[in-house]
Amino acid sequence: MKKQSSQTGVKEIAKRGNVSIATVDRVIHNRPGVSAKTKAKIEAIIKELNYQPNVLASRLSSGKVFHFAVLIPKSSVYSDFWEAPLKGIMKAESEIKQYGVTIENFLFDLTNKDSFIQATEEIKEKNIDGVLMSPSFVKEADEFFLYCKANNIPVVCIDSNIEAQGSLSYIGPPLFESGYLGGSLCKLGLSENPKILIVNIAKQKKSFNLEQIEAGFKKFFASPPNEATCVNLNIQDIDQESVELHLQKAFIQNPDIEAIFVTNSRVFAVAEYLKKKALTDLMLVGYDFLKENQKHLQQGTINFLICHKPEEQGYKGIMSLYHSLALNLPVEKIYYMPIDIVTKENQNFYR
Repeated sequence: MKKQSSQTGVKEIAKRGNVSIATVDRVIHNRPGVSAKTKAKIEAIIKELNYQPNVLASRLSSGKVFHFAVLIPKSSVYSDFWEAPLKGIMKAESEIKQYGVTIENFLFDLTNKDSFIQATEEIKEKNIDGVLMSPSFVKEADEFFLYCKANNIPVVCIDSNIEAQGSLSYIGPPLFESGYLGGSLCKLGLSENPKILIVNIAKQKKSFNLEQIEAGFKKFFASPPNEATCVNLNIQDIDQESVELHLQKAFIQNPDIEAIFVTNSRVFAVAEYLKKKALTDLMLVGYDFLKENQKHLQQGTINFLICHKPEEQGYKGIMSLYHSLALNLPVEKIYYMPIDIVTKENQNFYR
């Protein structure tokens, strides 16, 4: 049956059900004050008429303003990765601000745990309806999540997730599978049972992301014919000089390294070292379409970049909060981003 306008539809449902328009409105918006028998009758008529209420019009008429907080790292001299999610967040904001949504950004320093804590304290002082968060500091993010849960503030996580807490939605990469793919890429063109260096350049020695990516990577090499010797190198002093000193020691101890897998976007720091030492014949695989990474990919120092559409993560994260809170629409509990492989040959066409 042809869909009817909002006003005509509600009147027709009320007429057929022999009830008031107010009663129909309560059923449509799942409000109390209607008996189970009447509710079932109205719902049957709605289904018969294929009536779909104009939720957006209802939202606008309510006049309620929703205030979302964004808690993500800021870009730094070490990485411009977070420019992309922020761009997606700004795009979403431009689309929905006319519908009574305001967004406030709380950007923290990825190298400073205290800046994350300070940002969470600032959010607690605000009247926030929903949070978009990257839980970069696991323990502190977990504590903030418990606060949000106690205050009925839904949280959408991007880039990585707090699995134990149950966010409204996780939008980001399938980390284990991403690491497994990294192993597959590293294996290309290598000898039987090669030695591979797994490099993590981050202030935190371990994180949920790293553990999942590393587990997937090592799983690929766990059985024949893909067996390999994996050597871990955790670098917590992330300036270029310190990175190069750690790499130099690793090569002295393991001169037979054939490939390097970097678990995050700072693969360019390793590429810079390999270029200086004329070790560009080594297989190098890392993450994210950063400007510095693109440069080394074009030069051939980096062989593959694994990318997870960070701009779309930011955009979809905000829209998920909007759909759930403002429009009362269901959102996907887990929305995995595609795992893209970018090479020298296709990088000019990648967005």
